[in-house]
Amino acid sequence: MGNALGEFLRARRELVTPAEVGLPPGNGPRRVPGLRREEVALLAGISTEYYLRLEQGRDRNPSAQVIDAIARVLQLDAEGTEHLLALAGPRPRRPGSRADRLPAGLDLLLRTVNVPAMVFNSYGDVLAANPLAQAVWPNMAPGTNRLRNLFTDHVRRSVDPDWTSDTAHAVAHLRAQIGTDTDDERLHALIDELSLESERFRQLWARHDVHTARGRNVVLHHSRVGDLELLVEKFAVIGERGLEVLLLHAEPDTPSADKLATLSDLVSAGN
Repeated sequence: MGNALGEFLRARRELVTPAEVGLPPGNGPRRVPGLRREEVALLAGISTEYYLRLEQGRDRNPSAQVIDAIARVLQLDAEGTEHLLALAGPRPRRPGSRADRLPAGLDLLLRTVNVPAMVFNSYGDVLAANPLAQAVWPNMAPGTNRLRNLFTDHVRRSVDPDWTSDTAHAVAHLRAQIGTDTDDERLHALIDELSLESERFRQLWARHDVHTARGRNVVLHHSRVGDLELLVEKFAVIGERGLEVLLLHAEPDTPSADKLATLSDLVSAGN
């Protein structure tokens, strides 16, 4: 990941077709998917030579105006543009190691809330999960890696009707979590492992999508209570780099709320 800026630019321009930016298809087959370098440069109002230097990592300090112009051509959203700005700027000072331990107060919170609750680090490792969370997601016990589970566990895939979108969200969120810290050896090891195990992961990682995951509905096929439609809420833990709390809850007065209550009773009874 030595040239993270160039990798990002190449990946994103390959996803934009000439038609999407108002260019004619031209004559004959195109040798590259998406836009050519010279097309990006033309639409951004910069020279092809200068754009080439950016992709090759030979120019690391483009102006904000140039980055904004390129972002518009590549059809990046606000989060993608912010990520591009970060990659193109001076390498930031690393703010210390990523958190891997559960603060005592957070551990107490998980044991007292009456909804499924889990804590992840930035690599997707489950650091803690209360009993109700483990009852909802039996394969997400502490020590499990969410990404390994999502991409390599066939049982998980069989009970997740939204597996395709969930995998896309997970990889984009991983990139958002890592940001510009592309020299992280632990990240490299995880990416190498998942790339060997999962073609789906390889495809998604090559896209360079960057999105912070936000709360949304998930549907799970549960072996004891049937289908559950739950809302997901995520919260960053202030002062603990990379830690996130995930809470699951159901809309009141719905079948899923009743099923979640039943599951909670079973957990309380030790069943």
